[in-house]
Amino acid sequence: MILTRALAICFCVVPLALGASAEAKIAAAAKDATASIVIRAGKSDSPNHALAVQFAEAVAVALNGAYTLDVQESQGSVDNVMQAVKGQRDYVFTASPNFIAQARRGAKPFAPDRRYREVRALFPIPAQTVEWVVRRDSTVTTLRGLAGQNFISGAKGSIAERVTTTALQVLGLEHSVQIMDIAAAAAPEALKAKQVSGFAIAGAYPVPALTALAQAMPIRLLSLDPPELAKVMRADDSIAAELVPKGTYPGLAEDTTVLAVPGGAYTTSRMRDATAYAVTKAFWSQHDALATRSPQWQAVGPAALPTLGVKLHPGALRYYREAGIKVPKSLR
Repeated sequence: MILTRALAICFCVVPLALGASAEAKIAAAAKDATASIVIRAGKSDSPNHALAVQFAEAVAVALNGAYTLDVQESQGSVDNVMQAVKGQRDYVFTASPNFIAQARRGAKPFAPDRRYREVRALFPIPAQTVEWVVRRDSTVTTLRGLAGQNFISGAKGSIAERVTTTALQVLGLEHSVQIMDIAAAAAPEALKAKQVSGFAIAGAYPVPALTALAQAMPIRLLSLDPPELAKVMRADDSIAAELVPKGTYPGLAEDTTVLAVPGGAYTTSRMRDATAYAVTKAFWSQHDALATRSPQWQAVGPAALPTLGVKLHPGALRYYREAGIKVPKSLR
């Protein structure tokens, strides 16, 4: 498999002595050999785009030239899902499953379209966790402990801000926690200087910015107890619980359950079964190499399949059955 972002590689050397029929066969074979799969995954500086480039490179290694993978920038999950109904056959995209559910309901910003029912899942990608960070020498040990404190909830419109706002509202803390209007990028330095009690940050763990902060000063991640987690997840069905293991960040001495927005790689029923099978098998065959290269992939395993939210593509389902991986009935 060949991975491209802006480059196309063409096979065009044909012996002149061949007849027209032979030339046509070679041309057809070359076309098949370089069949293109388009992968759309957020803006070029977004976490999901980086993850898509990584899994595309891994799939390229496993399939050894069978396809050209074209990783394209997009405006995010909503844009990716909207493009799924445009009719392209070999189209893979990353998205949060809640946006696919919204599209199927015809909920804004999606217009009603039966073709959203054609979306099929391939494999999970690292969830975007929302981690609430305070200094380890702080007296704040739970989210409720932020009452009366100032806090940076994340950039406007970000996953961090949305999930934090939901959690504070559900717990009745929206009026007792002072949300600071400070740029999210400045949050770590503000915490170091004790200008804020804490901040929210989103990303597939380990989040690089948080790793750097933990190397500079002792930190603590805040969590919710099981009843609180359940209550927040009932208020927003796009949210799931995710365990950040101890040792994920320097000095993190305990496992911490945080909130997260799951994600997955999807296609549509228009993709050929053989292609979906090959891509899914190639991804899992390279999973260990991905996890070695980027620690974020360590949290992804077959146990995350239920978070995909829609039925698997028949080609992907064939792979999971052959691999002996249990697939929930809702995904079959």
